[in-house]
Amino acid sequence: MEQYAILSTGKQGALGAIRQFLTSLLEKKLVNALLVPLELPTGDNVVPTIVSRPEQIQAANPLAPVLPVNAARLVSRITLLSPSPEKLGVVLRSCELRALVELVKLKQALLEKLLLIGIDCYGTYSIADFGKLVKESKSPTEDFLKRAREGKEDPVLRRACQVCAYPAPMGADITIGLFGASLDKGIWLVAGTPQGEKVVQELGLEAAKGEERQSAVDKLIEERAKKREELLKQTQEAIKGLDKFMATLATCINCHNCKTACPLCYCKECFFDSPVFEFEAKKYLGWAKRKGALRLPNDTLLFHLTRLNHMVSSCVGCGMCTEACPNDIPVADIFRLVGERVQKMFDYVPGRSLDETLPLTTFKEEELPDIGV
Repeated sequence: MEQYAILSTGKQGALGAIRQFLTSLLEKKLVNALLVPLELPTGDNVVPTIVSRPEQIQAANPLAPVLPVNAARLVSRITLLSPSPEKLGVVLRSCELRALVELVKLKQALLEKLLLIGIDCYGTYSIADFGKLVKESKSPTEDFLKRAREGKEDPVLRRACQVCAYPAPMGADITIGLFGASLDKGIWLVAGTPQGEKVVQELGLEAAKGEERQSAVDKLIEERAKKREELLKQTQEAIKGLDKFMATLATCINCHNCKTACPLCYCKECFFDSPVFEFEAKKYLGWAKRKGALRLPNDTLLFHLTRLNHMVSSCVGCGMCTEACPNDIPVADIFRLVGERVQKMFDYVPGRSLDETLPLTTFKEEELPDIGV
């Protein structure tokens, strides 16, 4: 059962209140360090940073509408070889938190001594678009939040964010709740676990009810569901048939940026980076003679299909793959289309719960009755 408390904002605003909350976690030794987005001196981006000194939190900005990297990948890097030796708080958006849960299931991250701090997410811009916002506004984060809360259409939002099905974190110890809150008065702190409840108690925050937040979450999910349905139809038509599918991927240069940016591609030795795809010149010329022409780089279609096959059931729809593509291939749209169908087939929501086993690692006799005999 979730427990709600009020984090007063007052003159400092929502961002100031969140900074004070994070500072208190360090000062009261509730955590020894925090992984949180910090603003660059230029102000045009944020970078996930491990902070151990309270004074450094004044540069923290988890509300900035930009996602340079899915931080689940960073938590995996920190905890892969061993659990954190001290209490580490990690501030994550919903897609990051869900990706982390999937990585734990894949034995690529450990949750021991982690305090999971989720944050309600109205969406993010690309790094370039966020940079433009910073140049055009004296208070980019506040202006963004105002537009988002007024429900205004924002075509600059990354497409993955416009169709996100889960804007509110799931499974966090504590959630910083923006949805439905009066930001000029206070925001929610939602304790979702006994560990989160302990933190709220230690901070002595006023208890509250959270009906307004759930109503706001439901409304946002409904709005995004309509956009997602439209996007999936467009994507279905755009890649229908082998010719259209290959045309969509035609500008792929095999840079593998999408694989690098994806929080769920974790293989230490990727098949596509191995000598398996190193051939002698006569091989290339032989294929060209047999086919009449050989497009290079080759095997781009195989690369995307293999990656899709490997991780589509765990895809959280963060859209980092498309962000990383130098040629703007809608990789995330394709993965979202296939992922939506595969996940529905198995009644599986990536990152929903640590107790749900990965579909492709579990055999259930009653599954997929229409396939095979």
